[in-house]
Amino acid sequence: MKKLFLFALLISTIYLAKPIWEEPVSKYVDISFLDPVDEKIQSYLTKESVSTVVQYIGETTDKALNLLSSKLTENETSTSNVEKPVLSKPEHSQFSIHNIEIGTTEDEVFEKLGEPKSHSMNEYGTEWFTYHTDYSNFIMVSFDKNRLVNALYTNDDLIASSINIRYGSSKSSVRELLGEPLKEIRKGLNVFILQDSEGFDFFLIGDTYTYVFYDLHQNDKVTAIQLVSKSLELQKASIYAGRNAILQHGFEQQLFDLTNASRVRNGLNSLKWEESVAGTARKHSKDMAVNDFFSHDNKQGQSPFDRMEIDGIPFRGAGENLAYGQSSSIFAHEGLMNSAGHRENILLDTYSHLGVGVAFNEASQPYYTENFLQK
Repeated sequence: MKKLFLFALLISTIYLAKPIWEEPVSKYVDISFLDPVDEKIQSYLTKESVSTVVQYIGETTDKALNLLSSKLTENETSTSNVEKPVLSKPEHSQFSIHNIEIGTTEDEVFEKLGEPKSHSMNEYGTEWFTYHTDYSNFIMVSFDKNRLVNALYTNDDLIASSINIRYGSSKSSVRELLGEPLKEIRKGLNVFILQDSEGFDFFLIGDTYTYVFYDLHQNDKVTAIQLVSKSLELQKASIYAGRNAILQHGFEQQLFDLTNASRVRNGLNSLKWEESVAGTARKHSKDMAVNDFFSHDNKQGQSPFDRMEIDGIPFRGAGENLAYGQSSSIFAHEGLMNSAGHRENILLDTYSHLGVGVAFNEASQPYYTENFLQK
């Protein structure tokens, strides 16, 4: 323990003396990986508030040590060597994902992808079957009663099209090739107006509704796509599905998987599921849904960290993301990725665990809570 303390003291001294050695050392070594530490220290000094909460317990030296360690082991823990599939243009429709199209048989999916990693209920009343290799080549597939694909989603580089739209294509090129997106979604007697700020475009191409998601922090590049057969979309009579425990757990599983897929896609480690903090997240989502508020602090003035401590959850660092009203975990996740503070939590390299909790209000609108931990 004494040696560890002396080592931490040495690192602290080196870091605090950074103004002295920074310029000569930078001529020979790239020290840009310390920039996030500088930014975090500056944010503490100016006491800026952000829409999402991030807190570190311990000294700044702990953060510096973690960043140094993560850089030293980056090639071991963050870099995926998973081979990407060779993508072919779709044969029967305008888009395919991982060479799978709407209408592909379950046997063909099994032949190409093998057994799914998991399956969970979605808002359409079917199941998402999730396939990936350590969260690389991430794809979710839904089947109809005849075991034909009726919905697909990916946020990975698995998109192929007959008109050369792919992962990373620009929003302007998508609109040039597909025309103006739909401006509204009709569900029963309700009409929902879509805005450009939503972060996605919505098209009806033949018998397939196509949702194209953009990364607002990467010059509106295509970052994900969801394909839904017209018959499946139209059988969903409302924006929101019914509220039940099966759908709740489905949304939790999906948001966890989507978060990990985004982390791995950005060169980070995947997070482990932490059931104890998922319980904390569920209780906060339920509290917001029942008591009609949306905030990191509850009506008793307790912060996320207070709630974790009350539940006896140990952590060195923690963060919380909240979302409300999105019809699925896909839309919740894409929205969080387009919000700077929430994106920071999702892509913070020092986190190790994640728990997700979902609850519904009386109007079946979901509340999503993500609690991140650094153990």
